[in-house]
Amino acid sequence: MVMKLKFLIPLLFGILLSATSAKAQDVAIKTNVLYDVSATVNLGVEVGLAPKWTLDLSGNLNAWNLHETQRWKHWLVQPEARYWFCDRFSRHFLGFHALGGQFNIGGLENNFRFLGTDFSQLSNKRFQGYGIGAGVAYGYALMLGKHWNLEFEIGVGYIYTGYDIFECAGCGRRVGEDTHHYVGLTKTAINLVYLF
Repeated sequence: MVMKLKFLIPLLFGILLSATSAKAQDVAIKTNVLYDVSATVNLGVEVGLAPKWTLDLSGNLNAWNLHETQRWKHWLVQPEARYWFCDRFSRHFLGFHALGGQFNIGGLENNFRFLGTDFSQLSNKRFQGYGIGAGVAYGYALMLGKHWNLEFEIGVGYIYTGYDIFECAGCGRRVGEDTHHYVGLTKTAINLVYLF
């Protein structure tokens, strides 16, 4: 995981630095408030490609333990091509995203099932593995000022996961492995955006 972070952070900053000579409102930096609330460190960079197209790249990391018997560790990278119906960084857009990451999750009490995925298994077991996928999203950017936007986005798609199963969140006894095909929400965001 550390090797992947060593790759992710320079990539995000490289995109930002390569765009520093861009004109006003060709580059944005953002944070997803929903991730911030869950103590997940995140950063997004969006660059204008054409009058109605942008490329968004976001990444997040949660590396802390909630409790000795609970895990909610993960990292995720999510590139997205966006088509704006009006001007870039303004009003309605469609996004086409890919995603990839790793997770170590367990000990989270719940009784939730959705579209064939049984999240209640997270109550008594721990799952450690990876996921890759893609989806489509709709969003809206509300202009707050010359340099500030508030962006809302929701996306659906497909994620393939491969993982090891452990007896409990706090122990290291592996009891199996499996794969899963997930269809459902792949992106939710309320982004606070600063435009250059």
